[in-house]
Amino acid sequence: MGELKVTDPDLNFRDQKHRLSVCSKLCFAIGGAPYQITGSALGFFLQIYLLDVAQLDPFYASIILFVGRAWDAVTDPTVGFLVSRSPWTRYGRMLPWIVFSTPLAVLSYFLIWFVPPIEQGKVIWYLIFYCLFQTMQTCFHVPYSALTMFLSSDQKERDSATAYRMTVEVLGTLIGTAIQGQIVGGAIAPCISPPGMNVTEPSLTDLLNVSTSHKNAYMTASGVICGIYILCAIILFSGVKERRELVRPKSEPPMSFIQGLRLVMGHGPYAKLVMGFLFTSLAFMLLEGNFALFCSYTLGFRNNFQNILLVIMISATLMIPFWQWFLTKFGKKTAVYIGTTSVIPFMILLVCLESNLIMTFVVTFAAGVSVAAAFLLPWSMLPDVIDDFQLKNPGSRGHEAIFYSFYVFFTKFASGVSLGISTLSLNFAGYVTNGCSQPDAVHLTLRMLVSAAPIVLILLGLIIFIVYPINEVVRLNNRKELQKLR
Repeated sequence: MGELKVTDPDLNFRDQKHRLSVCSKLCFAIGGAPYQITGSALGFFLQIYLLDVAQLDPFYASIILFVGRAWDAVTDPTVGFLVSRSPWTRYGRMLPWIVFSTPLAVLSYFLIWFVPPIEQGKVIWYLIFYCLFQTMQTCFHVPYSALTMFLSSDQKERDSATAYRMTVEVLGTLIGTAIQGQIVGGAIAPCISPPGMNVTEPSLTDLLNVSTSHKNAYMTASGVICGIYILCAIILFSGVKERRELVRPKSEPPMSFIQGLRLVMGHGPYAKLVMGFLFTSLAFMLLEGNFALFCSYTLGFRNNFQNILLVIMISATLMIPFWQWFLTKFGKKTAVYIGTTSVIPFMILLVCLESNLIMTFVVTFAAGVSVAAAFLLPWSMLPDVIDDFQLKNPGSRGHEAIFYSFYVFFTKFASGVSLGISTLSLNFAGYVTNGCSQPDAVHLTLRMLVSAAPIVLILLGLIIFIVYPINEVVRLNNRKELQKLR
């Protein structure tokens, strides 16, 4: 698991023109915030919103979550191919995509959190606007991710820019969780007690008033997030310039989806990296998608779940610089093993807690350390795989967007399946919409979804990483060879 740290004095020399200013790195990093701000709000709150605010049946909620994620996954390689064929403009190749997708993304995101005054068409409403938002967000994020390769030809500068980006993205997740959680948490949704309980039920008027207040809270939170989304897009466009000399000419005709899939999956290191992170990412997605329900019902912290989510994100934000230092010092593969496995004991502790709020805060803060590693490592390691591909296939160029888009495709499609299955599992367990409490079968299902299943997925991912071939020795050698070619 340990790796040999290799240094080469020749690699310390870098042309000054390849360096990125701190301002450029910050502007680039800020562009990653909208994806994480909206993603954290949707990931933590959409399931509970569809079930308890929009009051959809769990079966229909699972369809929306699965179809939305699956559609999102399909759009990634499609947009990746379109981006890779885009002509160079006076503003670059990637930035125009970001600018033109932002208005529609903002509008569709806002309408996701609006409860339409119709009963029969709710499912169609959420399907349309969820899929539209995912499409527009893909048109923003795929070119933004590929933009990493056009900032600088120097690997250290790209790694540094990625570290800035990951810090801001985790901060974006923190901001999204804080905005959504604190605004929504201030208007607790009404709940219905099970029959037979000696509890004074609120009047119909009280229920309607509280319900309206809760709906308005979700719309207020979405409005604030939409404003931040627009601001971040403006900063990215104003402060980042693509380097035209890094745009490599395409030597092959445009490829089909199947040809692109064969290209990227035919490169062994990429296939192993994607499969390894597929399992570990799924673990954290399962935890994210079900954590609000787990805190609200199983732990009994209905009025505090938003604060628990906030603690996780604060911890993750604080730990990004540590993991950047760690992977630089000890290597990226070592960081994968240490960072990912560190969450397992806390997942076990979490489900063993008996409604102890203080201990829950402590455990979730510790778990955030591993969440930071899960954010940083995939995006830090993808450029290494692309460099390796370019060295081994010098005549095949201009495929950076395809590599990024297929990685996102696999993780999003799998997460759609997992979210759909988890929501269906709650349906089979007897989930009670707007219930003040849930049956024992629901509590057991939630414990499995936030602990047992993620642990199994993490272990499977780490087994795959054993055969991932790009360690520090290979990575630094690839960097040296690429510098010679350039």
